[in-house]
Amino acid sequence: MGNVLAICEYSGAALRSSALSNLSFARAAATAHGGEVIIALIGAGANAASGHAAKYAGKVIVVEDGALEHYLAESYAPIIARLAKDNGASIVTATATSLGKDVMPRVAALLDAGMASDISKLEGSNKFVRPILAGNAYSTVEISTPIICVTVRQSEFEPAGEAGGAGTVSTAPVGEINLFGASFVRAETQKSDRPDLGDAKVVVAGGRGMKNGENFKVLEQLADLLGAAMGASRAATDAGMVPADWQVGQTGKIVAPNLYFAVAISGAIQHLAGMKGSKTIVAINKNKDEPIFQVADYGVVMEWEKAVPELISEIKKVKASR
Repeated sequence: MGNVLAICEYSGAALRSSALSNLSFARAAATAHGGEVIIALIGAGANAASGHAAKYAGKVIVVEDGALEHYLAESYAPIIARLAKDNGASIVTATATSLGKDVMPRVAALLDAGMASDISKLEGSNKFVRPILAGNAYSTVEISTPIICVTVRQSEFEPAGEAGGAGTVSTAPVGEINLFGASFVRAETQKSDRPDLGDAKVVVAGGRGMKNGENFKVLEQLADLLGAAMGASRAATDAGMVPADWQVGQTGKIVAPNLYFAVAISGAIQHLAGMKGSKTIVAINKNKDEPIFQVADYGVVMEWEKAVPELISEIKKVKASR
């Protein structure tokens, strides 16, 4: 028997949707291990999200301190490892976000634990399925260590629903942390009123066929009409058309929105690996033979310069009639 410690990311007073996918896995793992799900909230302001978190698990542990205002793997990993030991965890899990991918290998090292990265399915108590070769094949990983660390692919697990009762909330100290000389210098982020790419229900993404960054403003108009997040292919971000944190794909962000617009994107396997879990995919491309149409639910064979403005016009008409 063993509990499952779920590291959950939050924004303000609520868990991120990526955390809910992690909790979906955590519940299945807790059943397989005969334990309970314990949510860990770590960072400055973590307590604000504890009420929301308590709706999803019977136990929530908050580690909040001003020293954790800025994320560093060196400060978070020892806390997570200690919580895992103190709470009898046989599984420690986080979503495969930039934070989860960064901190969990360090947690595994501190716990002398085996690790399964970017998993898509729980096959058994210690067996995990994960995509390889840009999602074109899957491998099954079996781990025999007493504690197992896992990062979960958000697009493969439906968000967990509320548990039906309020769990207990407790606090834990930060403890002594050795940063090994690391320090926070600055964070360079793009401020936007749009939803976070990883949490958005609608994503509008553009590719190299957009030609330049100025043309992405047309896609931004569409995104703002739909309350969508902006995304892009690696070719577009590498060309400097748009910020790197817009990148969707194998080496970017993995998304699974309800609606995904792929505009002027060819559909290379590296990009498909990051968005093919979307509920509905709309592709707009002038070349009917592009691979993006093989995964699209709706395809528009037309130059984006004509298709997108027409789409924006029609959406405005629908909104005006309501």
